[in-house]
Amino acid sequence: MDNIIGLDKKAGKGAAESVSERKARLLRQGDFYRVGIAHAKARIKHDARPDVLFHSALDHATWAVRARIDSVLHPTGISVAAIMPYVATILGVITRRRLLKPAIGVAAVLGGLVWYLQQRRTREAPSV
Repeated sequence: MDNIIGLDKKAGKGAAESVSERKARLLRQGDFYRVGIAHAKARIKHDARPDVLFHSALDHATWAVRARIDSVLHPTGISVAAIMPYVATILGVITRRRLLKPAIGVAAVLGGLVWYLQQRRTREAPSV
């Protein structure tokens, strides 16, 4: 805001500045202030709309899920951004060939197998 013409800090310090120059500078500052208030009001109205609130909540939820997946994949050196092209390709093939229900079944079976193996590993872990 300091580099806007007429709002520099040096302009008000000199004794050579006339009353009309000071008045013009103050009027410009007032205009900028009013424009800032108008922008803030418009932003609040926009952000309070239901579709914007829903979109914001959806963005937050997707970010939370992605952060969780990234934290799980971090020890392997893989990130969501690295595997996303492959996942998108696989999902495209599944939907194009109408294999969605079998794919969900396979994913459920694999999820159950992973859960079982984790449970078995925690039961077999030696207690310290």
